[in-house]
Amino acid sequence: MPLVAFSTFSALAEEGSDLTFQGDASFGGPHGGQSIQAALIDTASGEVLGMESGEVSASAEPAFAFEFPGALQEGGNYEVHYWIDSNFGGGSVGRCDEMQNDHQWSIPIEADGGNVSHVETHDPSTLASVCDTFE
Repeated sequence: MPLVAFSTFSALAEEGSDLTFQGDASFGGPHGGQSIQAALIDTASGEVLGMESGEVSASAEPAFAFEFPGALQEGGNYEVHYWIDSNFGGGSVGRCDEMQNDHQWSIPIEADGGNVSHVETHDPSTLASVCDTFE
């Protein structure tokens, strides 16, 4: 199944550096075919700078990839919040549910003045509640 990403919101700066946020193939087994949403957050202001959605691939490398062009300002503090619509043991399709149902993470991103490429590995031991970001 091909990787699909959709841009749903963007308040990104034109003069900043690009962020590429990816999940490696380890996401494919537990989450292949499931919907994913990711948001880039400016942690100083709490502002959502951009939001993307797509589907986790069961077989491709990377399993998902999101681009946030021009989003990072040197010295800025950022996080990527993302969740996968897993519905393990319950939950609602299309809604970010509790962590035991929908896996979700908060990942710090450092802006050093250049383009940033970040690759995540699936790690359920580092879950963090981020549903409020997507309401």
